[in-house]
Amino acid sequence: MKAATRIRSLQPLQRRAFSSSPRRLDTYGFIGLGQMGYQMAKNLQLKLSPSDTVCLFDLNKEAMSSLAGEMKQSQAGGAAVQLADSALNASKDADTVITVLPEPSHVKGVLELILTPDLPNRPRLFIDCSTIDPSTSRQVAKSVTDATSGSSHFVDAPMSGGVVGATAGTLTFMLGCADSLVPRTEPILLRMGKRVLHCGRQGTGLSAKLANNYLLAINNIATAEAMNLGIRWGLEPKTLAGIFNVSTGKCWPSEINNPVPGVIETAPASRDYAGGFGVSLMRKDLGLAIQAAEEADAKLELASKAREVYEGAEKDDKCKGRDFSVVYRYMDGKE
Repeated sequence: MKAATRIRSLQPLQRRAFSSSPRRLDTYGFIGLGQMGYQMAKNLQLKLSPSDTVCLFDLNKEAMSSLAGEMKQSQAGGAAVQLADSALNASKDADTVITVLPEPSHVKGVLELILTPDLPNRPRLFIDCSTIDPSTSRQVAKSVTDATSGSSHFVDAPMSGGVVGATAGTLTFMLGCADSLVPRTEPILLRMGKRVLHCGRQGTGLSAKLANNYLLAINNIATAEAMNLGIRWGLEPKTLAGIFNVSTGKCWPSEINNPVPGVIETAPASRDYAGGFGVSLMRKDLGLAIQAAEEADAKLELASKAREVYEGAEKDDKCKGRDFSVVYRYMDGKE
């Protein structure tokens, strides 16, 4: 019975429409307008009513101005848009504060800037969509609880789907929070994505995301090696990939993001590995997964070699700045 209950809890949380959420949160602070955050904030604003407000902040002022301009030009309406000059000012009037930041230190630093005596005392929901380590996330959650005497809550909601998913509003969020916070958090996330998976208590969303990305990192290298092996034996790349994808070797890198140019026309490999999920981001996520595994005393036999591969690709002039499938090129795959 317990196993069945857990399986049901991991089903997509799409039961409620926006209008049936128990409380309408009309003021949002949105901090972090990188490639993901920019598109997520755009979708959030578009799907809110004109009576709502989204207050934006990023260190990149050009990104702020550009996004505000796009939002205000939208013919479909959406929430009112404001620009803040600091993370604190973006949060002062907000019922919900959403952060999408690159590194654990950035999340910790931004929350330290927000949680000051200058922050008006009101209940807030902090939703962190960054991919950081669970330990840092739990520390930040505690700082929110302590600074607000328990009136505010911090939840982790890392996402999967990349820039394409963020743009299309089709992201999958892995939510870590108390059961009682799901009805409040889910409708907000569904304005930026199509699926919310409640993983358990605060921190578990990140644990799920890092476990997934560890598997993806290994599968990507294995696919690159297997494709190169078969091609050098004389197999046609598309034929080989087709065999993998109806056999036991099938995986996301073989079927959707194949690392060999020309196998899948829409994959980054077919456009000189441009776009997609950057090799530096995969290197970062792999490092976070290794760190979390050490804290949990979980053995990762392939982690060290995989990290070596991504670190090498990140530094290689012909690979750096490109999609993580570029490890095929880094390993001298036949192009």
